[in-house]
Amino acid sequence: MTETLEIEISTDKNKLQLNKIYQFLSEEAYWSKGLPRETFDKAIANSICFGVYLENGEQVAFARVVTDQATFAYLADVFVNPAQRGKGISKKLMKAIDAHPDLQGLRRFMLATADAHELYKQFGFTPLSTPDRLMERHYKTVYQTS
Repeated sequence: MTETLEIEISTDKNKLQLNKIYQFLSEEAYWSKGLPRETFDKAIANSICFGVYLENGEQVAFARVVTDQATFAYLADVFVNPAQRGKGISKKLMKAIDAHPDLQGLRRFMLATADAHELYKQFGFTPLSTPDRLMERHYKTVYQTS
């Protein structure tokens, strides 16, 4: 018999355990090591944030979406605490993101990942259909030099 993990997923920014999120993103996440706190705070303020909480209130996962809420969204900073991985939390989080009313009818929803392609494929994400049309300015070491 598999244990069912009871979680709550909320977009209430007042519930976010900001120090815990910041610690993970600035010290552990491969994509944001060295993230300045001021930059983190600004990103939180300007995104739709999803926190995942256990019954005891402990935050165990996070994601944020940068969006105009009409045509475009970018999924960023998705993580599940290592001790809680493998329990279906990321799938439940993605279902909540997909169902959010401000993220419906968007023309384009993007993300970047080094290692979670299989998860995102389950939610309709695919490799770029026209990579020759997309461009970027990517400053890989911006957090280390600021």
